[in-house]
Amino acid sequence: MRLVRAWCVSSASALYASRARPRLSRTMATWVDADEASTVQANVQAVRERVGKISETATLIAVSKLKPLSHVKAAFDAGQRDFGENYVQELAEKAEAAKDVDGLRWHFIGSLQSNKVRQLCQVPQLACVHTVERAKIANSLDRVWGELGNAEPLACFLQVNTSGEESKGGCAPDQAPELAKAIHAKPHLKLVGLMCIGKYSGAEGDASPDFNVLRACRDAAAAELGVPVDSLALSMGMSHDFEQALGLGATHVRVGSTIFGARPKK
Repeated sequence: MRLVRAWCVSSASALYASRARPRLSRTMATWVDADEASTVQANVQAVRERVGKISETATLIAVSKLKPLSHVKAAFDAGQRDFGENYVQELAEKAEAAKDVDGLRWHFIGSLQSNKVRQLCQVPQLACVHTVERAKIANSLDRVWGELGNAEPLACFLQVNTSGEESKGGCAPDQAPELAKAIHAKPHLKLVGLMCIGKYSGAEGDASPDFNVLRACRDAAAAELGVPVDSLALSMGMSHDFEQALGLGATHVRVGSTIFGARPKK
């Protein structure tokens, strides 16, 4: 792998030793210095150790939204391979800039509108969509993924609004089995499991009820599909509660600020 082409930098040393900026879009314009890279690498290693103490098989997704591509490279160099993005345009730009990096896997974890489906499906190294919340989105993803001639189905999580908050996406818990069946039937989609966003902070309450609701939805979906419960994954838990989520059976956790630091305003 040639670093210049893969990461759009002028030299290997430029990433850590220079303030020179690569020719990237505004989304990825902020550069990183050696201290910032070292901090990101130490953080990702610490989080991976915390995850490993609870689950040896869980997937850590480093959420890099609104962070420069150089932060992604710093985490990648520390062994991280799975990265999550919330905005289709930002993901598309980052993925295009790093399309030649072997082993890099992108997860889309933000709200998805129908008019963004084609752009998302064209993202290089797109590994999974975690936010399929209604049949219309599933239909669009299935159609476009097939039209693009992909040999393997697109991995998807069904998103459930476990707390019933209007500010959060996802189908109602009682609709999860029906939606799971609809996704499962799509020839170009692979239902990996179910996803939720728990309470953000202690001020909002304990997130464990949300995680337990998602587990119950997973069990109901498995029964509807006639598949083993453990064949469906659980994407739940973020920076403030991923250890709690792992303790309740999470197979995928989405950790951002604990790795990359506080995010700038969009």
